Order: sequence, then C-alpha cells, then structure tokens
Amino acid sequence: MKINSIQIENFRNIEKLNLSFDNINIIYGENAQGKTNLIEAVYLFTGSKSFRGVRDKELITFNRQFSRLKIDFENKNRHQNAEIFIENKRTATLNGVEKKSASVLGEELKAVIFSPVHLSMIKDGPSLRRKFVDNALCQLRFNYRNVLKEYNRALMQRNMLLKDILKNSSLSDMLYIWDRNLASIGAKIIYQRGKYIEALLPYAKDIFDGLSNGKESIDLFFNGSFDYNNLTVKEIEQNLISAFEKNRANDLLNKITTVGPHRDDLEILINQKSARSFGSQGQQRSCVLALKLAEASLLKEMTDDEPLALLDDVMSELDLSRQDYILNHIKDWQVFITCCDANTVLRLKDGKTFHISNGGLI
Repeated sequence: MKINSIQIENFRNIEKLNLSFDNINIIYGENAQGKTNLIEAVYLFTGSKSFRGVRDKELITFNRQFSRLKIDFENKNRHQNAEIFIENKRTATLNGVEKKSASVLGEELKAVIFSPVHLSMIKDGPSLRRKFVDNALCQLRFNYRNVLKEYNRALMQRNMLLKDILKNSSLSDMLYIWDRNLASIGAKIIYQRGKYIEALLPYAKDIFDGLSNGKESIDLFFNGSFDYNNLTVKEIEQNLISAFEKNRANDLLNKITTVGPHRDDLEILINQKSARSFGSQGQQRSCVLALKLAEASLLKEMTDDEPLALLDDVMSELDLSRQDYILNHIKDWQVFITCCDANTVLRLKDGKTFHISNGGLI
C-alpha cells in the first residue's frame, strides 16, 4: 500500500498543499506549524475519524466553508484515487464514485498511527484502551464499525428508558426487551474483542521483549462483567442478560447501564504488575509502542497488505536502539514521520523531506 500524492485544501492551518510522496517521508519543522495536520489528513483516508478526537467541522480552516482532501494511491498493484469533502458532514468518493459513507475508504486504505496522544492509553481510564481495540477491529472487520454504532444506539435508548421509569414505573416491563437487544449486540462485540486480544498478545510479547532487550515482559487480559474466556457468542449473550438483571436496581439508581462491553477494560501488565499503577513513564511508552507495532503486524498478517505507518512526533523521544528496532519492523512499509529536526531520523534511512511552516512547504 502506498500513497503517491496528496492535495489538501482548507484543512486545519493548511490552505493549499500538493505533495508527492516516497516510501520514507520525513515531515519536519517547528511546533504548531502543521506537521501533525498533514499526518491527520492522511489518516482520514482509512475511514476513521481524527485520531485527535475532534469533530469533522473543526478540521475546516477557520473562516472557510469546506475542506477538500485528494489522494492518488496504489493498493495491491492497482492505481486508485480518493477524495474527502468536509462541509456539514464528511463525504467521500473512490475512483470517482460517491460512497454512502467516508468509512468505506477503510476497505482500501489501512494505517497504524503512533502519536503522543496514545500515551494516555496506559495512564487514563479504560475508554481509551477499548478505543484502541475497537479501532483496530474496524480496520480488520468492516462490519464491526456498524455493530458498534448499533450497540451505542441501543445503549442510549436503554439509558433513556432507565430515566423514564423513574417518572413512570409501568415502563419497567420494557426493560427486559432492551436487555435482550443490548445483550445480543454486546455479545458480538465482546467475542470479537476477546479474539483480537488473543491474536495480538504473541506479537505484543515479542515486540516488547525486543524493546526492553529481554529484561521485561508484557501481558494482556480482557476484563469485563464476568469471565469471557472460552465462551461462545450465545453464552456471552446469556451471561449479559443475567448481568443486566442482576444490576437492574443499581442501573435504576444511577440512571445508566452499569455493566456491558461499554465498561470493559484491557488490562496491561509488565512483569505481572499493572502498567498503569506501577509502570514508569518509559515502560508505559514501550507498552504503547509494542501494542501499536503488534496492531500493525497483525493487520499485515490478516489483510496480506502492509499498512501505512504514521509516526507523529514519537521517534525523537526514543533512544537510538528503540528507533532502530521500530524502523526495522516497518522497513517494508510506506512511512510518514514528523519531527522537529529531520536529522533525528535521516541517519536511519534515506527519505524524502518536507519542511513545513505555517501550514505550507518551505
């Protein structure tokens, strides 16, 4: 997979930019000049939302009505083009054909993003760890995105019903219907998350071992309302229904659904201890890097295609051995690296450089 060129118009602080890319692309310049914006524009073509957690309309340049992104790319020896247009919402075309959703682009383009924002995945609450697993699954199984949307809609409706029951107790009979609906959808999510973590673990162990020079080990555990191990989708569904019934009084008291896949967590251990509670900053950084490299390796194995590697301001913070180790794992992929000083990574490989200042090319 390779992006040959990109055209950007009215995106963040980039008013107009046309670039042609090589296999290794180094984007450098001072802070707040638009380096990450360029990486973000590339990432949107995976069909995902911004990795910086903003709404689409916030991507449009201030005082402009729209944003337009275009790329020419190759995938499995086929030349293609895609366009994203952002106004009231995000729309997309692929090879001149309008798609019903921009997320469809994810079937053609896949990428793994390394960014400082991902370091909070270890330090903060479980929502970011769930998001890591869900985003990875969205690239592997396109229908998973739709299952997540369906679950979130059902969850919102059940939560609304919990609030309405306090005003009208006769509505409590409807709760059983929503319990079954939510359990049916939630079981599919739990099952796929569990299988993904199971497949990811060997890669994460091998990579973390390399990053720590064999001094430390990593483990991953999927924690939820009950023990999910070795259960079928139907068995998970039945257990979820029981969990909803058991926690019904608590749900009514709190006016929210207190159990289910929206409350699950990915527990990350270093040498059998919680990385969140006991890991040093360096250990936590290595955990994130190991998980992201493992994600990329698994994506490559399951799709038979190398994903794009987007390294946003992380290489300069690593020692030389860790830089070498990371780049050795992605040496056959197309790579986009942002940094303040191009010499930080130019010593590792020849690459095409882009000096970005105030949203433009110098």
